[in-house]
Amino acid sequence: MGSPTGCYALWALPSLTSRSTLTEALRTLRPVGSALSTRWGARPVVMVGGVLTSLGFVFSAFARSLLHLYLGLGVLAGSGWALVFAPALGTLSRYFSRRRVLAVGLALTGNGASSLLLAPTLQLLLDSFGWRGALLLLGAVTLHLAPCGALLRPLVLPDDPPAPPRGPLAALGLDLFARRAFLVFALGTALVGGGYFVPYVHLAPHALDLGLGGYGAALVVAVAAVGDAGARLISGWLADQGWVPLSRLLAVFGALTGLGLLAVGLVPLVGSQEGCEGALLAAAGAYGLSAGSYAPLVFGVLPGLVGVRGVVQATGLVMMLMSLGGLLGPPLSGFLRDETGDFTASFLACGSFILSGSFIYMGLPGALPSCRPASRPATPPPEKGELLPAPQVALLSPGGPQSALDTAC
Repeated sequence: MGSPTGCYALWALPSLTSRSTLTEALRTLRPVGSALSTRWGARPVVMVGGVLTSLGFVFSAFARSLLHLYLGLGVLAGSGWALVFAPALGTLSRYFSRRRVLAVGLALTGNGASSLLLAPTLQLLLDSFGWRGALLLLGAVTLHLAPCGALLRPLVLPDDPPAPPRGPLAALGLDLFARRAFLVFALGTALVGGGYFVPYVHLAPHALDLGLGGYGAALVVAVAAVGDAGARLISGWLADQGWVPLSRLLAVFGALTGLGLLAVGLVPLVGSQEGCEGALLAAAGAYGLSAGSYAPLVFGVLPGLVGVRGVVQATGLVMMLMSLGGLLGPPLSGFLRDETGDFTASFLACGSFILSGSFIYMGLPGALPSCRPASRPATPPPEKGELLPAPQVALLSPGGPQSALDTAC
């Protein structure tokens, strides 16, 4: 069975090339993508989303007004992106058992790698082909999301419902909020989302305000991006070892992310510009490491909260909460910057949001129901790579789903 993990780097492109309020607002519709995938499967939904995203870039390349750009990069690309990420990442979580968080971390490295590589690549495209040519090329690249989505092979798990959910509330997964554990997790994630995206928007302007110059600001962003990408892999590996419960790791790395953001905001208190540059690089690196460690955990903990059968819908809801934070956090940061004259208050306030969410995560162990491990067969069946073993998963085939035993808790 082919794995689509290597295609996830492509899915970071729209998030880095179409940052706008309208696009972020449409990304709050990610639960719709999850609901559609529960009805028709992730494969067609992701493929349609990839085509819409590509059409958004191509349409914008021929724009004659700002309205055309809003429709292209905002409506088309934003809607396509809403259909891509949640079904793809949620389906990936269903493919793996022993190394699920590592698989999620590997898939999410596309965000960190793209933030490091895409900026100079886009500048090269702009210099060589102009903005219209650059958008056309990006449209061609994002069209590869369609064949990547075709790699999402359908599967059925023992705990899956016999029929798709009926009614809009059930299809969107809103009934998950009735579960105490998911409600606690959602509240914490919403608060973390209020500050998590601020450095990706205002870290470079913060460096420029401190007098680092264009190359110095780029170096600060690059240090944070490298730490973010590398930490996602390490965090995924650490989580899968089982040494520390996922809920505890989530709270710890969330708190470290908040502290890293506070450190970035307190850098101006260091003093001289020379000392300020070194302190900002260190703080940005610490934030990148902690934020990258947090990212795979926030999705890796979902199967334990809602079960594998609800992980696709839960992924869409979590992304909606994070997108709401992306809508509120950066504007608040910019407002505080305009009122105070620097980004110190901005990063301190947003870091406090993340710390508050991490504190709420501490209530997850008490909210989780007690669970007795299921008995395992005397002779475990052989596994094919890291895919779920045969008694836990059955791939859909023309002959129909195979019967399987549920060994999940």
